[in-house]
Amino acid sequence: MQIGQPAGAAQPGGASANANAQAGNTNIASLRVFVFALFFTFGGITSLNDVIIPKLKDLFTLSYAQAMLVQSAFFAAYFIVSLPAAAIVQRIGYMRTAVVGLLTMTAGCLLFIPASSSGMFITFLLALFVLAAGITIVQVVANPLISMLGAPATASSRLTFAQAFNSLGTTVFPYVGAILILGSLARVDQATLSADALAAYRAAESQVVVHTYLGLAVALAVVAFLVWTNRKKLVEHPHPESTMWGAFDLLKQPRFAFGTLCIFLYVGAEVAVGSLIVNYLMQHDVLGLGAEAAGKHVPLYWGGAMVGRFLGAYVLRICSPGKVLAGAGAIAALLLLAAATTHGATSGWALLAIGLVNSIMFPTIFTLASEGLGERAAEGSGLICVAIVGGAIVPLITGYAADAAGLRLALGVPALCYLLILGFGWYARRPLRQD
Repeated sequence: MQIGQPAGAAQPGGASANANAQAGNTNIASLRVFVFALFFTFGGITSLNDVIIPKLKDLFTLSYAQAMLVQSAFFAAYFIVSLPAAAIVQRIGYMRTAVVGLLTMTAGCLLFIPASSSGMFITFLLALFVLAAGITIVQVVANPLISMLGAPATASSRLTFAQAFNSLGTTVFPYVGAILILGSLARVDQATLSADALAAYRAAESQVVVHTYLGLAVALAVVAFLVWTNRKKLVEHPHPESTMWGAFDLLKQPRFAFGTLCIFLYVGAEVAVGSLIVNYLMQHDVLGLGAEAAGKHVPLYWGGAMVGRFLGAYVLRICSPGKVLAGAGAIAALLLLAAATTHGATSGWALLAIGLVNSIMFPTIFTLASEGLGERAAEGSGLICVAIVGGAIVPLITGYAADAAGLRLALGVPALCYLLILGFGWYARRPLRQD
């Protein structure tokens, strides 16, 4: 998933501390491998939610709104954990904080075992929240860490390369997850089962989810061990103490406040669309696919974002970022209109194509919002990470809309988000004047 990407996120020490650290970290390329693995892993695990949602919706016969609680539980962690994670970095440093995040992710994966045994939906939500808390900690570390691992002049290229691994994870994980998790979807009519048989069926079927996350837990534990054994390779300098809440006065700046709102809207819209893809493509008047086949189309949505990242990097060099963002918002809204008002392949592919225009939105919104912050850029970055909580709220609203008016009309919720992003792009199309 293309979220949590701001360069310099949660750098408590500011520019001078980061520059000093970079001076001693120009020859430790081996650590970059770990950071690339972190980007790949947290991107992939986040996008795996799009496969988990239809599975849990089927197992627990949930409404769309109830199923979207998966995303609410997951992305609520960004709101709760982002600022405390920055405080942990201040206290114990980047590498040790990365280990804390990885072990928290491991614990979240292992919680799927008791969740399966309980046969209760809420226990799965708890496991997802713990998993997301670990991902949040890792993301707060990963962005500034990759910029420290080499010469300052090439920091942008390293971050772009790392983000490509994030996109690769969001493309690969849903495809594999569709095979492992959705293959047995809807083979049993739960209405014909007794209460005991239904409980046994849910426990048995949820085992495929457990096995998937158990494998992830083993992999995460291995990565945590490797990061821990290499923790002393990174030169880190003490960071000055600062309060967690001081960044909020940045919201008094209209441009930053509007941009932060758009991060909230963008992540929410991106996650809402991704969460609906499987169920949308399964509709008879769209593609009429089975669950597994529909799940295998999810990587096309995220893969489009990966391709668009490379295309957008060129376009943004020759065009105004604000105008490019406004154009992307307009195209996304039009694609949602096409998906909602057409049928068959046109409707399905219009929805999947939104991934392509999503690609440039997060980094462009972040850059435009942060313009002019100067020494407070790191504080602004941490606050923007909190705005990722949009992934918890917008999908839930979309789910309620789907229950009330159907999937097609529910697409109006993310469409409205993209229209507001269009407005921010046009508002920020000119460089910020410094008085």
